[in-house]
Amino acid sequence: MTQSIAVFKAIPPPCPALLLTLAALPLGWSLWAAVQAGLDPVGWMALWQDPQTLRALAMSLWTGLLASILSTAVAAWLLCRTFSALPDATVSTRLARGLAPLLALPHVALAIGLVALLAPSGWLLRLLSPWATGFSAPPPWPTTQDPWGLGLVAVLVLKETPFLLWAALAQLQRPEVGPQLQQQLRLAQTLGYSARSAWWRVAWPQLWPRLLGPLLAVLAYNLTVVDVALVIGPGAPPTLAVLAWQWLQDADPATNAQGAAAAWLLAAAMALAAALAWSSTRSPLWRRRQTRGPDAMRAAAQPSPGTITTIIIRATTHQPLDWLLGVYLTVGLALGLGSVTGSWPFPQLLPETWSLAAWQSVMSSSTTLWVTTGLALASSLSALLWAVAWLELAPHSWQAKAQALLYLPLALPSVLWALGLHQLALAWGLDGQASGLWLAHTLACLPYVLLALQGPYTSFDARLAQLAATLGRSHWAFLWQVKWPLLRAALAASLAVGFAVSVAQYLPTLYVGAGRFNTVSTEAVTLASGGQRSLTAAYAGLQWLLPVLMFALAARLGRARRL
Repeated sequence: MTQSIAVFKAIPPPCPALLLTLAALPLGWSLWAAVQAGLDPVGWMALWQDPQTLRALAMSLWTGLLASILSTAVAAWLLCRTFSALPDATVSTRLARGLAPLLALPHVALAIGLVALLAPSGWLLRLLSPWATGFSAPPPWPTTQDPWGLGLVAVLVLKETPFLLWAALAQLQRPEVGPQLQQQLRLAQTLGYSARSAWWRVAWPQLWPRLLGPLLAVLAYNLTVVDVALVIGPGAPPTLAVLAWQWLQDADPATNAQGAAAAWLLAAAMALAAALAWSSTRSPLWRRRQTRGPDAMRAAAQPSPGTITTIIIRATTHQPLDWLLGVYLTVGLALGLGSVTGSWPFPQLLPETWSLAAWQSVMSSSTTLWVTTGLALASSLSALLWAVAWLELAPHSWQAKAQALLYLPLALPSVLWALGLHQLALAWGLDGQASGLWLAHTLACLPYVLLALQGPYTSFDARLAQLAATLGRSHWAFLWQVKWPLLRAALAASLAVGFAVSVAQYLPTLYVGAGRFNTVSTEAVTLASGGQRSLTAAYAGLQWLLPVLMFALAARLGRARRL
């Protein structure tokens, strides 16, 4: 019996090495190409001499750090209200389903929808104008591309909060994490701590170190986002990521070097911010706060009945995701109505005419739709196949050591990552080719798919494999008939996550595709800077609709079979 189990668990040594090479070679090549591009001293000199650099860097730090802090705080607050006492699997599953439509909405589509709501000629001001404002023309208010970057911060917080909730939920559903935290929370409550105080003192300090990867990804994205900043970000000055993108598009090699230097400056700023955040959690002040007795926090954690604070907390904690869902549904409604508007003079609440011209234009450019869908399916499926093979064949020691490299696209600034991919495509002769675009999207999808699948896959009950081996079943029979059918919900959800990531890709499509491939995302960002409001809303709505349909299909495929 022992010998049969040993044969059942045997792993061909070349397979993990081959899998690691397939992923590590393009990832490492892209990183090295980005490093080489940032070594030009002329580019660094031009960067420091440019009068826009310091102001743009300050704007990037302000918007990126504020959005990261707020999204982390909001996610932790919602987790506290939801998991003060860890719920059963039914509540966790319901919460995960509620996050699916939020994760499906790309950043750019959310930004375009908020612009449609908050712009001086948008829905909200039109709703108020007949009764409150008396405006007969749109006021010159910087409500979207404001000089303080608040619109950009709002989009980033609304988008990154569901991602952090999803990452935290994946950790809480792990069998070695959730039950242990539940026992510790109960023990803390027997010592006099309230449920919420116990969460902040016991559960959150143990949970957030497990979220370092997602938190670093959020910080990297918020500091270096380009497409969202082009839609709703400040313009005078823009963020440094937008400047780097503009410089990298220039035909002058010296200006390209300046853009590469700006990208590396953003990477250094991100690393410094992450180091400061990590060191702050190791400070004596933080430790004193975490080790205070229960009496100091009891009053704050349990407001007296009948107060306004109690009413607000009860209203906002009954269903913590309701507020986020409400914002997302409002954005979706604005995109849907905006895509069918015709003549619409201000301050009329509703258009004078309704038209399907925008959707007819979208359908007439069916190549864009098919390129987006086909590319997303191919890249997400490739990433899923690689992730399954890696988690199945690679030893745990290999997985732990290779984790930093595999999650590299999450940690690198988006401009820097796109620069490395472009250099890779040029060196390998893939620039402007469909194969190069597929490789770029697959590398972008891979860390997200791996992050979504790793928890359920590694926590799979190993005793089932031993039982199958004792019954004489082969390894492949166990995978096809037992393991993968039981994990089909996680596999389908991971595929949907990769699909949504591919649909949202803007910079890799722009650089590696060399302008030869139009996707829904590139069209939406391009149209957002023009005056075709209905066409922009149609492409942004389509950018949301495609991932939503994929998540719905994944939910359907992941449903338990009824005997």
